[in-house]
Amino acid sequence: MPERATVDRLDIKRQEQGIRDTSAQDVVIERSKSRRFLPYVIGSVVAIAVLAFTVPGLTQWLGTDRSANRSQLRFSTVIRDTFVRDIAAQGVVVAAVSPTLYATTGGTVTLHVNAGDAVTTGDLVATIDSPGLDNELDRERATLDSLETNLQRQSIENKKLLLKGQQTVDLARVELVAAERELRRAEQSWGHQVISLQDYEKAQDDVERTRIELQHAESEFALNEESLDFELQTLRLERDRQRLAVGNLERRVQELELRAPVDGIVGTLAVDRRGVVPANAEIATVVDLSALEIELSVSDSYADDLVVGSDVGIKFGGEDHAATLVSVSPEVINSTVSGRVRFDGQHPAGLRQNQRVSARIVLESKEDTLVVDSGPFFDTGGGRLIYRVNGDVAERIDIVTGSRSVSQVEILQGVDVGDVVIISEIDRFRGAERVLLRD
Repeated sequence: MPERATVDRLDIKRQEQGIRDTSAQDVVIERSKSRRFLPYVIGSVVAIAVLAFTVPGLTQWLGTDRSANRSQLRFSTVIRDTFVRDIAAQGVVVAAVSPTLYATTGGTVTLHVNAGDAVTTGDLVATIDSPGLDNELDRERATLDSLETNLQRQSIENKKLLLKGQQTVDLARVELVAAERELRRAEQSWGHQVISLQDYEKAQDDVERTRIELQHAESEFALNEESLDFELQTLRLERDRQRLAVGNLERRVQELELRAPVDGIVGTLAVDRRGVVPANAEIATVVDLSALEIELSVSDSYADDLVVGSDVGIKFGGEDHAATLVSVSPEVINSTVSGRVRFDGQHPAGLRQNQRVSARIVLESKEDTLVVDSGPFFDTGGGRLIYRVNGDVAERIDIVTGSRSVSQVEILQGVDVGDVVIISEIDRFRGAERVLLRD
């Protein structure tokens, strides 16, 4: 307090003398000992907190070779399930039945439908005008009529000849009966010695002669009958042959009317409406939309695995439809093998010809198998390496893989059920034994 009083007196004296100084700008600050150490306390607390949070991560980081962001990786859990080995393929919808109508003979074509028209079985699609074929049919019909007339005339003539032959046989038989009766009279007369031996022997000779004449007459009648039947049969065969020729021409004339063989739509018209075409020229195609199939193209590396009868899943309209592989091409074209797939039951509604669909061909199925989702790890690691996740660290392990499908990979050794593994490409880790996973 004495010091404070002395300062006040000096100030008063200076004011009286008119001398100015910086005392008016000075402010006395009362310093506390507790505030003097506050920054150090706060800094210590912050340092302790940082160390508490960073020491565990620092420890893990020091034990790993590389690090990766979790959001950039794909993970999968190992499960035990039925493994289905399949392959993906692209297919095109084709008509199982699409007959093509051809011109059986040359002529002028008249079309009765347009491309895209709906037709039913038997509907007239086109007609061909062939005057030459019509004339040939008329000529062959006339020849057939002539043969029919000759056959009938020969049949009547044969009846006359057979009747005459039968008359000769009957007369010979009557003469034999008369000769036998004369012989009996001669025997009685000879017994009474009424006639001479010469007359008696003549009666015997007459019986023998008439018997021989009857036998020859019957034999000649049988031969004549057989000969006439043969001639009649020859004429009948000529008539039948001509009838076949006429029938064939009639069929060809009927085929000049081209009719739809199935229910469907007219696909392609290959000629003009009044065009002249040669024989065997393509006229039109009728597509049966009620019987559609899928034509698949598969890489030739799977050619040995494709078996007729394999199950196939067709993806269409957001749904899977069951189908069966019904045929496989015996040759490889442009490194691909083609096959035909038929739906089990009715094909899905809305399917159109030449439409593209995705297919999955089942090659084999194994039950109670360790599987993991398929991913780039298989190609980048050669199917021998994978990274198993343990907390925030992924460890590289050796594995043995089996078959591979579109969505799964069979693992024979190296992992257990419930293990979480990285299925992304693993070449980004550059062979690191341990990888730190960051959020």
